[in-house]
Amino acid sequence: MKLLQIITLIALGASLTACTTANRIANIGKAPSLTAIENPQAKAGYKPVSMPMPEPEKVAYQPNSLFISGKRGFFKDQRASKVGDILTVDVTIADKAQIANKTSRSRTSTNDAGAGGVVGSIFNSVVPDVSANGAIELSSGSADTGDGSVNRSETLDTSVAAVVVQVLPNGNLVIEGRQEVRVNFEVRDLIIAGVVRPEDIGANNTIPSEKIAQARISYGGRGQITDVQQPRYGQQFMDAILPF
Repeated sequence: MKLLQIITLIALGASLTACTTANRIANIGKAPSLTAIENPQAKAGYKPVSMPMPEPEKVAYQPNSLFISGKRGFFKDQRASKVGDILTVDVTIADKAQIANKTSRSRTSTNDAGAGGVVGSIFNSVVPDVSANGAIELSSGSADTGDGSVNRSETLDTSVAAVVVQVLPNGNLVIEGRQEVRVNFEVRDLIIAGVVRPEDIGANNTIPSEKIAQARISYGGRGQITDVQQPRYGQQFMDAILPF
């Protein structure tokens, strides 16, 4: 049964390779074609986006008034203040740390014990090759040396849009944002979350990352290049059971 599955997979891979090769040959000398514009909701696997939203407000019109309830004012800054609002986070990280520690310790001790008089004479007669004056000698020594150093540097400068997902009782906003960019077969992930004060949001609806409390920032990637850079599962297992 397994042999049949292997043969099927090999045949399928060969057919896909042949189709890819045929397409490349057919497109020699031609510019890559653009994808046709399609209705996203008509694509297979489409899922509607569900985001935290505030409670809907009833629209009320006031006689002889330019304002409608629930609308933003003419002169008010368009800053995020409610659940579902969007603001831009300027992520700027430039951390550098250098630490060096060195410890050295040594100790040596020697103890001698002997016997004289009658006891020493008896000992010399029994053991003629060993002097009773230094019959017992104890010595010990220990040495300990340790070196440690840390040289770390991180630099990150980018921007990401985040959504207000919760308004705390004191008025602070809980935000969360995620950005994914795919280039060829590598995806770059940027995730940010934390708590911000409405007063720290600028007039252009942006906030620097250093003003985010409980900030959680993740910048990484996944794909073929990341897989190559990671140790194999066997090596990771060996590192886990044999850390030294």
